[in-house]
Amino acid sequence: MVIKDTGLNGKEALLADMDTYMHDTGFVRWAWDYLHATYDYKLVEKGVTYYLRIQAHAIEGRLEDSHALLRLEEPFIGKHLFPHGVDYDAVIPDNVLKNAKGALKTLGDKLANH
Repeated sequence: MVIKDTGLNGKEALLADMDTYMHDTGFVRWAWDYLHATYDYKLVEKGVTYYLRIQAHAIEGRLEDSHALLRLEEPFIGKHLFPHGVDYDAVIPDNVLKNAKGALKTLGDKLANH
């Protein structure tokens, strides 16, 4: 499920700054290669795990360089499937979505003050 109207789509920051803002908000950069990264925020509700994800693409430089310029895409959220995988079409409980939007607002505030 894509979460629209967050104000994050198209936001840009240097990798070092983006990593700091993401980390301070609770996101972890798990999957990455030289040109893109995926930041994950884990939410657990009643024993079920959900992942809020934001993809970032290097528009200048590569992710091996802390001065690479990244641009964010729309965030999306899905339900974790055991043992691996994420269902992005799953129904997301209101409380989980509310918490996800709160994290996105916090991140947006950090990027706005950048």
